[in-house]
Amino acid sequence: MELTERYSIAHKGLKSGRYDFGFTVDGELFRAYDSPDIVDGACDVAVRMERGETTLSLDVSITGHVVVPCDRCLENCSVPVGFEGRLLVRISDEQGEYDGETMWISPADEAVDLSQYIYESIVLSLPYQRVHPDGECDPEMMKRFRIVSGEEFAAVEAQAQHESESLPDGERAKLAALRERMNDQEE
Repeated sequence: MELTERYSIAHKGLKSGRYDFGFTVDGELFRAYDSPDIVDGACDVAVRMERGETTLSLDVSITGHVVVPCDRCLENCSVPVGFEGRLLVRISDEQGEYDGETMWISPADEAVDLSQYIYESIVLSLPYQRVHPDGECDPEMMKRFRIVSGEEFAAVEAQAQHESESLPDGERAKLAALRERMNDQEE
């Protein structure tokens, strides 16, 4: 079954009223969109559609999980997905641009393809930081990281300050000029 058919709702011929639909999302959707972050996933999509004469109002709920690389250890980890949203589909000969909240389709279209909306909704519902729960990261990778305490950082800064003060005057002047140029560029 083609991806667009798998996530489509055939609306032509339906009378005005409420209808419920369900979809299951797996890794195929993320591969179809060449997702750079999502490796795999398993989500359930529930759609409640209110059919009007020239509009379809879709309340979409997505629950499940996706597999992404952990931001700490780079091993795959499962991240929960929870999304609630509304999509308005306008049926009109005049076509507007899809903006994530409103989609336009022609009266000749028999179905509305939700694959892009579902994909974007899952991606946008992901947390900013995607990590394993504490203690579940790859221990070999975590050994490579060393967290510096505030005291250690202050000691490193003091050492750097001391070293810069012990530079010859000419070198210190070059360093001061470089700092000034960098500050000017930032402004």
